[in-house]
Amino acid sequence: MRTEKKTRGQTQNRHRRFDSFQLLFLFLIICLTILLGTILCNFPESTPGLADAVASQQKQSGVESPVTAVLLNFRGYDTLLEVMVLLLAVIGVWSLARAPVSKQTTEISPVQMGVVRLLTPVLCLVAAYLVWQGSHLAGGAFQGGAIFGAAGVLLLVSELDWIRAIPVSLLRIGLVLGPLTFVGTALYCLFITGDLLAYPEGTAGWLILLIETSCAISIGLTLALLFGGGRPEDDVFNGDIP
Repeated sequence: MRTEKKTRGQTQNRHRRFDSFQLLFLFLIICLTILLGTILCNFPESTPGLADAVASQQKQSGVESPVTAVLLNFRGYDTLLEVMVLLLAVIGVWSLARAPVSKQTTEISPVQMGVVRLLTPVLCLVAAYLVWQGSHLAGGAFQGGAIFGAAGVLLLVSELDWIRAIPVSLLRIGLVLGPLTFVGTALYCLFITGDLLAYPEGTAGWLILLIETSCAISIGLTLALLFGGGRPEDDVFNGDIP
């Protein structure tokens, strides 16, 4: 009886502490909401912005699209960190659990196989086009990577046998391809010009295309593998983690 009462008391205390934490968290959210609302109300109606500054340096950016110029030239540090965050997201998911694998052996319907065979090449082609046109129109690595990731999700949903046979080492190379290319380009610029991501004159265009192509592959794989929900079963670095 004493043990049961002690257990109930501990459970009630835990709930009380958890409720206090919830109230504190709710209070912080309310304060943050009020702060953001105050900032928006006091925000000036018209701001000059940086459009004119970007337009004045557009020729030196190596690309015709002002968005791509900002993301991969004038503000390249932020984009590099965003790519690293995606890589850390995959590492975090892979460190938690293995990807769930369906044990059903039902055959894929002809309609679904037809959709896979039709849409997968089209999605990959659209992804490549978006990466290519990112230098002068709307598009780029993240847009192309999202379409490429959709193709990967379609293949995962179909549970094709050859998808599971892809070597884990190949997936790892694809995941780090974009970040390593980005960092390698930054170090190359540092060696040539003395500044990180300060592209040498006349090379900005093809260096940005190289970064976007490699990052699109990594982003697509990242999104597809995050949908998978864990590391592959045949990962040799599993260890004893369940």
